[in-house]
Amino acid sequence: MAENFYLDNPDLRFHLNHVDLSEAVASRERGYAETAEFPEAPSSYEEAVATYDAVLTMVGEISAQRIAPEAAGVDREGARFEGGQVHYAQGTRRSLDDLGAAQLFGVTLPRRFGGLNFPSTIYQMMSELVSRADASLHNLVGLQEIGETILKFGSEEQKQRYLPRLASGQADGAMALTEAGAGSDLQAVRTVAWQDGSGQWFLRGTKQFITNGCAQVSLVLARSEEGSTDGRGLSMFICEKGPRVRVRRIEEKLGLHGSPTCEVEYDDAPAELVGSRRRGLTRYVMSLMNGARVAVGAQSVGIAEAALRSALEYARSRRQFGRTIDQFPAVYEMLVGARVQTAAARAVLYEATRWVDQRDALAERVEAGDAEPGLRERAKYADRVAALLTPLAKAYTSEVANQVTFASLQVHGGSGYMRDYSVERLCRDARVTNIYEGTTQLQHVAALGGVTQRVLEPLYDQWAGLAAPGPLAAAAAAGREALGRAVAALAERKDPELLDLAARRLCDAEVAVLASHLLLRDVARDPGREALAERYLTDVLAPAVAAAQAVATGDRALIERREELLSL
Repeated sequence: MAENFYLDNPDLRFHLNHVDLSEAVASRERGYAETAEFPEAPSSYEEAVATYDAVLTMVGEISAQRIAPEAAGVDREGARFEGGQVHYAQGTRRSLDDLGAAQLFGVTLPRRFGGLNFPSTIYQMMSELVSRADASLHNLVGLQEIGETILKFGSEEQKQRYLPRLASGQADGAMALTEAGAGSDLQAVRTVAWQDGSGQWFLRGTKQFITNGCAQVSLVLARSEEGSTDGRGLSMFICEKGPRVRVRRIEEKLGLHGSPTCEVEYDDAPAELVGSRRRGLTRYVMSLMNGARVAVGAQSVGIAEAALRSALEYARSRRQFGRTIDQFPAVYEMLVGARVQTAAARAVLYEATRWVDQRDALAERVEAGDAEPGLRERAKYADRVAALLTPLAKAYTSEVANQVTFASLQVHGGSGYMRDYSVERLCRDARVTNIYEGTTQLQHVAALGGVTQRVLEPLYDQWAGLAAPGPLAAAAAAGREALGRAVAALAERKDPELLDLAARRLCDAEVAVLASHLLLRDVARDPGREALAERYLTDVLAPAVAAAQAVATGDRALIERREELLSL
């Protein structure tokens, strides 16, 4: 077992040292004026990065030495429901205590509420480390978007009352959105919010599949407008745990056993409106879900990293026919593929979080009335890029987590199918990442508009200028051009159903082009990364773009004959 999950990961440290958060951090630190009120605040970007490095080192140590040794026991014991109460596994409780002692529950919240005031990118790096140790624990400490949502949209009184508790760990959070008839289609939410004569709000209804639904503070999506049937009748509410909020049961799940997934009943439970009525789904949930998407991305990369390392360790120690199995081409091909996909997923994830941080910083400046020329245009573009990259990153990283964990299981052979090795747990934990917080298919729907509008083209121009001329740069450029032709061909056909059918191939091609450019950009910073980029362009880019072109120029046979093909 490694002693520190951050210090033993040069790829993650590379991203900390090269991701450009300078503008976002300057905005969060109010031009580094925070030092006047908070002595621990950084006085420069370099000092901020040094602080992030120190905290990531601490989280890496806790993850390796405290959380990871508990993970197998947590998986076996699981969360349990007794006497109407949810109880965490003992190992989960100890890990939460360790993270609380390190003051890691308010990572992105401002210092005035007891937070660390870190950007999202650093928070997700911390989440990756925790997830590598125990992905189920991430589902409890990775719900800090609850506090972020209250910070963005709540009243000052709500911020003062809830955020210090969330930042200190005195209260935990949950987002209660899903219902039996409203999973992906949240417009169908039926939980009712009503007011009495004094204006007090109450909630009545049942929520299902709620991660950590036993939390002290929940954000609940409910129908506030009587007679409404769509998303415009929904509002967001804060609801505290109490006698009118009852966990009815917790789910028996394939994986993530340490994280309780609850069915929660609201029996005229008192609640508080967040922000304005009728904007619960159209604005507040969308903001909440964007944060959840990259959080699952970090969880996915952490799981993939754990599975990759387990496979490498096993392959280098397992001897067959007189040599270790990592020497066999069939095995080292799988290992190399897992290594390349994990590195590409990490590059895509932290490019997405960088744009989330950039978008938030620019939007804050616009709202404050900053009159810098071109600022509004930059803010609009950052919003478009973030809106594309968050679903792309969630889709890609979660699919990679599944691919890498199953490759790792195959490397382990029959031993990996047994509980003697962590990989069987990792396979079970990974499986939900491309389902919850929006399935991969829904992420493709969310990203499709940005793909067809070629939102990333200016960035590709910029990154192409950083890559050294040669066959790798030429391959990336060819992939980009081929994707553009596929998009143009679909636009020319004006066939909405064919476009929807092509969504997966187009998004896979877009993320392959994106990752190729990011990996080549990183080669310019560190020539030692060239082998990663070369394998990615060879193994992933060409097949992905070819698939997109094929569906774009193909006929409608699948659409027209699907009933025949599906008949039993």
